[in-house]
Formats: sequence, C-alpha cells, structure tokens
Amino acid sequence: MVPGTTNISLDFDELARRSIDGIVPSSEEGLAVLQSDDDQLLDLLAAAYRVRRHFWGNRVLLHILENVRSGLCSEDCAFCSQSRVATGDVERKELISREQMIQAARLAKEAGAHRFCMVGSYRVPGSRDLDEICESVRAIKSEVDIRICVSMGILQGDQALKLKEAGADRYNHNLETSRAHFGALCTTHTYDDRVHTIELAHEAGLDTCCGGIVGTGESDEDLVAMALELRRLQVASIPVNFFDPRPGTPLEDALRPDPRRCLKVLCLVRFCNPSGDIRAAGGREATLRSLQPMALYPCNSMFTRGYLTTAGNDDDEDLQMIRDLGFELER
Repeated sequence: MVPGTTNISLDFDELARRSIDGIVPSSEEGLAVLQSDDDQLLDLLAAAYRVRRHFWGNRVLLHILENVRSGLCSEDCAFCSQSRVATGDVERKELISREQMIQAARLAKEAGAHRFCMVGSYRVPGSRDLDEICESVRAIKSEVDIRICVSMGILQGDQALKLKEAGADRYNHNLETSRAHFGALCTTHTYDDRVHTIELAHEAGLDTCCGGIVGTGESDEDLVAMALELRRLQVASIPVNFFDPRPGTPLEDALRPDPRRCLKVLCLVRFCNPSGDIRAAGGREATLRSLQPMALYPCNSMFTRGYLTTAGNDDDEDLQMIRDLGFELER
C-alpha cells in the first residue's frame, strides 16, 4: 500500500456512533474519511451531522471578527498577508481605540453574533497593548452582553491569567497544521510555542479556540494528525480555515483546495472532536462556493461579515442560509 493511503472500508454510521460514545477514530480511519469517494459524500455528511446534532442540535453560533491591530506581525507565516514577509496591500495599523472596540462589539451583538473575536497581529503581545486589551474587554463586558474571544499570538508568563481576570471567555491560537508540516509554513516560531500557548490558556481557566488551515500543501496524514492533536489538547472551539491565496505571500500562487475535500475535512474534525464548537472559518466563501450550506452539517458555527484582511458574506446572507437549512440561530 502507498504511504498515506488506506484500503479499509468504513461504515460511516458506525463511525458516528462510536464518535458520540467518545471513541477516538484511528489514524487509518481518519485517512479513510479523507480518501472516501466523492459519491459517498452525502452519506459521510449525514453521519457527521448525526454527531453534530447529538451535541448541538440544529443550533448555529455566529462569530464576528474585529482586526484590532493589523498588518504588523513579525512572524514569517507563509500563508498570512499580515506577516513580515508579505508584500500585499494590507492595512497596517496599531491597536485601535477602546471606543472602537466597544462599538465593534455592539454591532456584532446587533447582528446576532454569539461571540465577538478581538484579533491582533502579534508574535507576543507587549505589556502596554495587553493592558489596553484587558481594559477594553472589561468595558465591553460592562456594556454589551456578548462572549469575547481574544487572539494576540503567543502568550507568556501570566498573560493568559490577566485576560481571564479581565473577563475574556476564550483565547484563540491556531495550530494551523500538523507538527510535521509546520516547518514548511513558519520558521520564526515553533509548533511547541503554539501548543504551549493553548496550555497556558487552559491553565488560566480560559476556553480555548484552536484550529488550522486546509490547503497549504499538507498531506492527508497531516490533516489527520492535526485533528487528533486538537482532540488531545481538548480545545473547546475549532475554526477550520480554507486556504485562499493572498497576494504578496509566499503561497500566493497556490491553488485553493477542492470544496469536496474541504467538506471531508470538516467531517473528519467532527468525528475526532464530537462535542467541539466546530466552525467554518476563513476562506469559506471563496473555497466552498455553492457548497457552503453543506458545511453546517458537520459544523455548528461560522464566521460572518468577513475575516482579518478579506471580506466575507454579509450577515443577512448567512442568516438566510441558516433559515433555509431549517437550523436555528443561537443568540
């Protein structure tokens, strides 16, 4: 057998039952999900939906992002338009004001968002910016009834604890890919730096948000390894991004991943993390295209209104999609 392939035949319904019961799929079963025939896709989605429905019913959570510090990251992540090696036309701005953050949170709440995500381009947040983010979180919590996720890069020392004490509910720092593939995407920090940040957030009592990207040249084995590592880390929320090449980045000439493959990855992540808040994230519109509604069978949440440097669907369009599917928005 060729390395990275499997010849086992999967019973998707049995895989769903075992996932609900807490039995982790094997690496070979994960490969079989990704390598299943396209004519099995509806059966695969139906099985993943059984798991999603068991833990989340037909509820859908909307998340809205605000880029609070744009284009100023010192890292060299090959996929990112905000990295120091990117040359594209991306807005570069220091930390926005507290009043702007409060207003953005208020607008997110009015749009039906379950969670407001404050994201800044940092390697490690400086003490001044961290303090300002903490004060902004306190102000938002006093004025807007919304959950808050913060993402400011690698955490050190007591930074996670400070965010928790300020009222942040969750911290995001993505693995992006497997340990084996990570070096092809970034050289200025390590995979273990990312894992350690998630562990610090856990220790501080924060929920953790941690996911990855599909389509950066990774193998099926890399995707399976990432899904199982997320299970090991016991992350609460998993955003699955779909690679949408950005001008001026080292990967600008790469192709977008196939939409059917993306749906299979979402099913894999659901089987490996059955109770997780699994989110259709960046690149959803450009990559899934007309298959976007199918993502909500394995996923229970999604970003709306766009991402850090790219536009997305208008929230009215996403709300209509949720209604058309017969799902229910959880406010």
